[in-house]
Amino acid sequence: MTIRRSSPTGRDPIAEARRQWFAHGWDDAADGMAAVTSVMRAQQLMLTQIDASLRPFGLTFARFELLRLLSFASEQRMTMLRAGHRLQVHPTSLTSLARRLRDDGLVDRVSNPDDGRSAILELTPAGLALVEEATEALNAEVFEDVGLSGDDIATLVDVLGRFRAGRGDFAG
Repeated sequence: MTIRRSSPTGRDPIAEARRQWFAHGWDDAADGMAAVTSVMRAQQLMLTQIDASLRPFGLTFARFELLRLLSFASEQRMTMLRAGHRLQVHPTSLTSLARRLRDDGLVDRVSNPDDGRSAILELTPAGLALVEEATEALNAEVFEDVGLSGDDIATLVDVLGRFRAGRGDFAG
């Protein structure tokens, strides 16, 4: 997939912003601004590619993640609470996401027999078939070649993992 450059001059706009930070006397913040902005831009580029790969399947990345999570679960079912924790999404967002997947016949939502106040999401055969096809596309079109060497990928995952753990994203 070809990703359009945002800068018609070929210059890195984040490097220019960093230069401007220094020029305006914000030396202590310049590198942090460049790091944050670089991560945000990289996320935009990745999501653009992921969205293009998932569009033929009628999925967003959030919908894909929930289907894939359920496919990995024991008996391909999980409580809404556990799914929300695993995906790190707010219960309201998960409810909306699950409702759309249910309306599309990709998951069923059933009462939890152990706790009448909660619900269980179950992957349907149609949901399993769709997530398997979508995973093959994502692997081939995105995950197998993210545009970095194996060493760079390992370094990136390590650095971001330490960042996430330091911010309380998980107990590291």
